[in-house]
Amino acid sequence: MAANPVVLILGAGPRIGASVAEKFASNGYKVAVASRSGTGTKTDKGFLSLRADFTKPDSIPALFDAVKTEFHASPSVVIYNAAALTNPPDQDNIFSIPAESVALDLNVNTISPYVAAQQAVSGWETLPTETKKTFIYTGNILNVSIVPMPLILDLGMGKSASAFWIGSADAAYSARGYRFFYAAERTEDGKNKGTAIDGTAHGGFYAQLANHDENVPWHATFVKDKGYVQFK
Repeated sequence: MAANPVVLILGAGPRIGASVAEKFASNGYKVAVASRSGTGTKTDKGFLSLRADFTKPDSIPALFDAVKTEFHASPSVVIYNAAALTNPPDQDNIFSIPAESVALDLNVNTISPYVAAQQAVSGWETLPTETKKTFIYTGNILNVSIVPMPLILDLGMGKSASAFWIGSADAAYSARGYRFFYAAERTEDGKNKGTAIDGTAHGGFYAQLANHDENVPWHATFVKDKGYVQFK
């Protein structure tokens, strides 16, 4: 690993985002985190804290510019951990969610990470060839499992759409050493973890993905304390 590589974590919540940031910092990375509560300054742990609005994809490039200005290098690892959904007015009607809300949630779940991937690839072209370049998207089971619940309708739409372009990007760029992963924690029997997701497990697995260990495929389903496990 190159000396002091940079990781940018987009969506820095108290569980996954915080755990991932601490894990990468312990591995010698310079860390930037972006969230709605970002301050534009360093945290007490030395992380660059950036304010972000993931409903606005055109705001994403400025985050990458801020990272390059601060650390004098593009991030070799980009992790997209933001997500959004809209509670439907009618809990029994999937079509009761206003189209405007669906569009904003798709911006968060699909368009903003797509723009982040564009920015990541552009920055990777400036980094040394031997540096491992990785884009990780925090997913869930909704890209492969239809769950007819109005509450998670537009979340599932976004996860499914993102899984497609992430898989396509990994196929197109892996020969160049650029890896793209749709990472999704599962239970040991392959079921969705839901709100029981484990931040520490994400941190350890994401660090493994960043090292391109064990030839994990783009659809990176994993189990706590086991790492990658292939599920249908």
